[in-house]
Amino acid sequence: MSDPPDHTRLRKLANKAFTLRVVERMRSSMQATTDELLDGIEKDGRQDGRFDVIQDLANPLPAIVISEMLGVPAADREQFKIWSSALAAFLDNIRMVAETAESALNSVLALSDYLREIISQRRLEPQEDLLSAFVAAEEEGDKFSEAELYSMCILLMIAGHETTTNLIGSGLLALLQNRDQLERLQADPGMIETAIEEFLLYDSPIQSAARIAMEDMELGGQSIDKGQRVAMIVGAANRDPERFSDPDRLDITREDNRHLSFGFGSHFCLGSALARVEGQITINAVVQRWPGLRLNGDEIEWRYNPSFRSLISLPVAF
Repeated sequence: MSDPPDHTRLRKLANKAFTLRVVERMRSSMQATTDELLDGIEKDGRQDGRFDVIQDLANPLPAIVISEMLGVPAADREQFKIWSSALAAFLDNIRMVAETAESALNSVLALSDYLREIISQRRLEPQEDLLSAFVAAEEEGDKFSEAELYSMCILLMIAGHETTTNLIGSGLLALLQNRDQLERLQADPGMIETAIEEFLLYDSPIQSAARIAMEDMELGGQSIDKGQRVAMIVGAANRDPERFSDPDRLDITREDNRHLSFGFGSHFCLGSALARVEGQITINAVVQRWPGLRLNGDEIEWRYNPSFRSLISLPVAF
């Protein structure tokens, strides 16, 4: 929500803390969390093998991962998820329901109080977590202010929760609707990295993003005035037939798959590495564990929101 030089400063500090090394250190923990959730689905008395991908897996997993990364104690994670869900609901509040906005505001205030205490602890006793890394991050003598630390944590809660849920849900749906691609991945689990990029290209978790023109310009023959708000339709760009061959076909072997789902340039998604690893681990774990996975019903229900490509539920059976 900022431009240079403010954004440049904040981004440098964030990059100091949120590194690929931090994400890779979490890989085994993410795998264990995924396996635990899948074990729970199998042991939950579901002899018919039915479950909801969104409610039982794609929704809880990212919330657990991001809270663990930040260093939220296990005993507090349920409350943390309640706050996170309230904030995600506000972003999804396309009809601007007052109660949803009020709930999100109360969650931000409660979360800020909670973070204040944890940040004080991390200043005295740093841990191997992302919050400690943010507290310690320094660039040319500059550090995050306390308010900036709250904002960074809240941003990661929302961005690391909602969009990864969408990636897992729409990625599995795409495979279930394209059995040949599902069978390819099951036969060769090593294809998961290119598969994730294809899911991001095929059905981007974020379909549009807004920017404000900093100067008068012309784009594609259209005049844009300084200060005008411009909606960039990421989902359409990823399906551009002038850029991609056969863009409406799912192809997990596609090599030319440079999508815009994580943005581009200085605002490129800070958590892209985390989203990729979570998607790789989760989707591969599901399709390898249950070779006979199938849709349980014909009706696929999407959330009403032009910006987020978000499934409400995804009933399946294994």
